[in-house]
Amino acid sequence: MEATTLAGLTAEQQEAALGGAAVGGIIGIGAGMIFAFLIILWIFQIIAYWKLFTKAGEPGWKSIIPVYNSYIQYKISWKPMWFWISFVALFVLNLLNQFSDPAQAPSTFLIIITVIVLILNIVIQVMTALKLSRAFGHGVGYAIGLIFLWPIFILVLGYGKSEYKGADL
Repeated sequence: MEATTLAGLTAEQQEAALGGAAVGGIIGIGAGMIFAFLIILWIFQIIAYWKLFTKAGEPGWKSIIPVYNSYIQYKISWKPMWFWISFVALFVLNLLNQFSDPAQAPSTFLIIITVIVLILNIVIQVMTALKLSRAFGHGVGYAIGLIFLWPIFILVLGYGKSEYKGADL
């Protein structure tokens, strides 16, 4: 089998092949840079949560375990009951969507349940940001920062001078 070269192609075909390779290379480099950025952000978040949990009297290693770290965050912010409500609601919603027939349009009931669960989850997340802000002695302004710029404000909470005041029940 002969190796494929550009020699047997017309000028237009050669230009198209090289252009496609260049675009593919640029996309690959861009995807690699985004992936590297996300890994670095993830590492900073683990470190920030480690510091945050330590400030709240929880062992820092709990920040590494997925799902459990969210439970601990709810625990230091307010009541862990809201974590379970959110977790179970999303789990049930996922099950309902998994068992629905993809060949048919979703039922009105499923759409309404999905919207209700998503709104409930948004409200719980906003309340968690507010409660976490108050647990560290900040107010509504800091909570708004947590809502819209979560990674940055968690880093500030973890490394800043904020002290844990206790869960805001």
